[in-house]
Formats: sequence, C-alpha cells, structure tokens
Amino acid sequence: MSFRGKRKGGTDHASDETDGHAPPNKASKISAADDSDDSDDIVVCEISKNRRVSVRNWNGRIWVDIREFYVRDGKQLPGKK
Repeated sequence: MSFRGKRKGGTDHASDETDGHAPPNKASKISAADDSDDSDDIVVCEISKNRRVSVRNWNGRIWVDIREFYVRDGKQLPGKK
C-alpha cells in the first residue's frame, strides 16, 4: 500500500497562494545564532578506554554520539561514528 501521491478530498494548496496573502518571512540567521547557547550542554561519558558517549542538545533535538578514539602521536583522535 503506497501512501505517496495526492490526498483525496483535500484543498489544492496552489489556490491558497493566489488569495493575495504573502507567505510569512523566514527567521533571520542572526536570531538562530542566538539560540546556539544550547551547544554548551554537552555531556561526555567514557564507556571504556577508547570509547566515549556524548549527549548534546542541538537544534531542538537530543543527539547521542558513540565514538571510538585512537591514539596517534600522543593525541586522541576520533574514529568513525
């Protein structure tokens, strides 16, 4: 059963645009930059010697990263996700 396609019984959105009402303007990127203070809320937990979990709130969503790290030239570098 495919749900893709036109909806039955719905109004046509093209007719809504011709009513003379302009679509609302998008928010500026400057105001979005002010919301970037949530990036400071990062929690990092070590699972094992080479594995870490980080939980962060970004863009209104909660993101969980599980990464493995390796040591090269005395620096810990992240592996693939």
